[in-house]
Amino acid sequence: MHGEPAQSRLPRSFWEAVGRGALGRCPACGEAKLFRRFLKPVFQCPACDEDWRPQQADDFPAYVSIFLTGHMLAPLIIALVKDAGLSVGALVAIIVPLAIVMMIALLQPAKGAIITIQWWFDMHGFVRKRRAPADLRDAPPWA
Repeated sequence: MHGEPAQSRLPRSFWEAVGRGALGRCPACGEAKLFRRFLKPVFQCPACDEDWRPQQADDFPAYVSIFLTGHMLAPLIIALVKDAGLSVGALVAIIVPLAIVMMIALLQPAKGAIITIQWWFDMHGFVRKRRAPADLRDAPPWA
């Protein structure tokens, strides 16, 4: 099973590839883990031999994680401040730990999705393998 990913294992669309990356799977084949540690991608996929060293996610996953956390927590913060009548200390005791947990939980999926986006759009030296035209007959134009 080593070598280039079989055409059937390549993602059918951009969203399938991003989903694989966000779930911590190899975007090319979907079989092996993308990360060897929490935020350290593997150098090469053991299932399809895709080289993941060109990725340059840098700090962008942290920004995405913070952005998503803020947008998901905003309605809760507004509701707590407006309706719950909690003290400032109680609000801080609820919001700060929740924000920290959410940011950490979103960090690896954000990094996986960003690495996938770089691979999909051939950025930083990546060369994405494409499906054969017959495999894309029913695929949307952005696939």
